[in-house]
Amino acid sequence: MAHALIFDSGVGGLSVSAEIRHRMPALQQSYAADDVFRPYGEKSDAELQARLPELLWSLCETVNPDLAVIACNTASTSALKDIRAILDIPIVGVVPAVKPAAGISPGGRFAVLGTPGTVRREYVDKLIEDFAPDHDVVRLGSTALVRLAEDKLSGRRVNPSDIEREVGPLIVKKVDTIVLACTHFPLLKAEIESAIPYAVNLIDSGEAIARRVETLIEEMPVFKARRPGSDMALLVGHDKDPIRRETFKTYGFHCVVGLHD
Repeated sequence: MAHALIFDSGVGGLSVSAEIRHRMPALQQSYAADDVFRPYGEKSDAELQARLPELLWSLCETVNPDLAVIACNTASTSALKDIRAILDIPIVGVVPAVKPAAGISPGGRFAVLGTPGTVRREYVDKLIEDFAPDHDVVRLGSTALVRLAEDKLSGRRVNPSDIEREVGPLIVKKVDTIVLACTHFPLLKAEIESAIPYAVNLIDSGEAIARRVETLIEEMPVFKARRPGSDMALLVGHDKDPIRRETFKTYGFHCVVGLHD
């Protein structure tokens, strides 16, 4: 089996990694978390475009994957083109699930819930223009939810009132479907559902990304039945939180290594 690098600013990409692992359990995965530079949602396009191509090149030189998944909506919508220009392996980005949301929204009013950097980008404008021109689309940016997801996977309690405060504007708008346009947010799916006092559809891109990875790997000339090595997580910035490290292990990354930026 082949080897995939999963990259995000923190633990959010674990939601994508889990979908890939469910679909392709024999696939070797390396995970890289850019802890030192998160949250990406507060960074400008210029900052991300200056940092990410070189960082991804360095990571790929280190782990030698067959493909890489940029498991971050903000990074994908700002720097995917620059990353692809510097690497000679397939690069899979994450696209906010606007098209599927438009297809399942019963009332035609749905939300794109992501980081501020994602929801305001022209890329999302184009998705809405192409796939939801007749829908009422509410955009909401939150960096607090990113921090809450990081807290949850570090073993810290997530206060329900903090979730309620962040999603409150969507309740006021009475959206019936929410696009989780940040890979951190599926990690808070249960908390978000509990915070909304009516039934709501929550949708993300994890399953679609897993299908895309599977297709690319099956098209590769060498398709081996056994994984070439064990799964490893690389924490850029050398996060020493022991509970957080254990969390990576519960997601299948039994070797966790800290890297200095």
